[in-house]
Amino acid sequence: QVQLVESGGGLVQAGGSLRLSCAASGRTLRHHKMGWFRQAPGEEREFVAAILWNDGTTSYANSVKGRFTISRDGAKNTVYLQMNSLKPDDTAVYYCASGLISTITVSTPRAYSYWGQGTQVTVSS
Repeated sequence: QVQLVESGGGLVQAGGSLRLSCAASGRTLRHHKMGWFRQAPGEEREFVAAILWNDGTTSYANSVKGRFTISRDGAKNTVYLQMNSLKPDDTAVYYCASGLISTITVSTPRAYSYWGQGTQVTVSS
């Protein structure tokens, strides 16, 4: 089992920045990928970014590429999502997820077995 707790959400003006954190506990993450997804009201859950814990390989959705950065801190067992140049369209509940590395593409929710409770990000225009 892996427990995930997100933090760092809030209200920010367009063009501003936020950093989300996801603290993981439980089993080792050495063979895991970590992902961030988001879900706006009435919309499906959408992939944002992912990182492989063992070598740091990253992947991003086109909509956030160049604005968001995913990273991990092994000593703290924490994954971060630095979000810059935020837009109103980025408004959503952001979820952290974890799953064993597999052949399933990292942008697919079913590739992840463990999910956090989510943190709200609201970007005002």
